[in-house]
Parts: sequence; structure tokens; C-alpha cells
Amino acid sequence: MKSILCLALLSTTVFAADYPRVIFSDDFASDGFGKAWGHYKSSSEVKGGVLVGITAPTSDHSAVDNIKIEGERDLEVSVKFRFVSDKAKSFNVWFDDKNYKGSHAGHICQASIAPTSVTVSDAKTGGFDLSNGLYDRKKANQLTAEEKKMLTTKTTKFPVKLSLEEWHTLVVNTSGDEISVSIDGKAVGSFKSSGINHDTKSLISLTTNAVDVEYDDFSIKGVAK
Repeated sequence: MKSILCLALLSTTVFAADYPRVIFSDDFASDGFGKAWGHYKSSSEVKGGVLVGITAPTSDHSAVDNIKIEGERDLEVSVKFRFVSDKAKSFNVWFDDKNYKGSHAGHICQASIAPTSVTVSDAKTGGFDLSNGLYDRKKANQLTAEEKKMLTTKTTKFPVKLSLEEWHTLVVNTSGDEISVSIDGKAVGSFKSSGINHDTKSLISLTTNAVDVEYDDFSIKGVAK
């Protein structure tokens, strides 16, 4: 039993050591967003020690709260979260590069967390790809059968069962062309696709769809330099 426990502890230590460099962290101890935070169509608030994700009822876009960093390829994003009620649909952790013009909004890859599923996607070469008008045809529901088939290779979904009202810990890693997700210390799944290998992921966002998601202990980490 002792040897098994030691092995488990060793595995955890090795995993944590892969991203030892803290780039940004926020425990939301003070009311109000810190100066580092940016926003897009967000009504989110920081109060009572948590970030309360809020999309205004009149908004045409989910609330986005983000942190800009120097561009890096391999990153780890960790955040505690809870779905406060059944009004909470999902939230996304986005890795973007606003200087990249080949995808809509500079989207590179993302993980979407819902109470019953986790979806991970390559946005750069998938549904947000601006080359050859793919993104616009997708919005207009004009994709060819071949394009629809291609897009199914750019995303995958994993089943989960997350209790409402309880806090969970999410960790999302990018490493080369792979994105990996764990929740509460257990691996959910990973996905490989070429767009994930983007060298300069420089904007990390929490997107709340649409309300009743709370966040705490948010951090962005990088690999050792």
C-alpha cells in the first residue's frame, strides 16, 4: 500500500513540475477585478471571494473575462469552479492569439465544461478557420458534406458527471499539438490536432454560458525556460 501511495504522489509531483512557472494567478480575495483583467461583453463581478460569471440577458455574446500574456505554446490553466444552479449551461477556457488573423477572433483551441460533458476543440484549423471562407460558410449553414466531415475531426467530447453547487478543480494543459483536461485530479481526456501547436497563445479567457458559474483560484502556468 505504501509503495502505491508513493507512486501516486510521485506522479502528481511530476505532473505539476511540467508547468512550474506561474505566469498569472488570482484568488479573487478582493472585491472587483484587478487591472490585469480584460473583458468582452461581460457583466461578470468579483465579490465574496469569487468571480461570478454573468452574461447580461440583453447580450448577443457570452461573457468573456480574460488575461493577456506573452505568447507561449505550452500552458497550463487551472481554476476552481462550480455550477451554482441548473441555469448554468457551461463555460469555456479559451487559448487565443489576437495577433493571429487566420481564425475568427484569433481563436486557437478551447475546452468547454458542462455538467455532463467536456468538449475540446482545435479552433485554428477547425470551425473558426478563416481560410477559404470556411468560418463564414459555417455561420451561414453552407458547409459542404466534405467540410462537415472534416470539422468532426477537429473536436471531441468526453462524458462527465459534475454535481451542481459543489466546487471542482479544472486543469487544462496544452503541450505541442495536444490539449488535455483533468477535473478533481482525474484525467478526463486529451485530443491532438495541428492547430493546437500554435506557438503564441497570448490571451486566456473564461467564457460563461450564460450565468450561475462561479470561479476561484485561477492560474496560468508555463513550462520551465
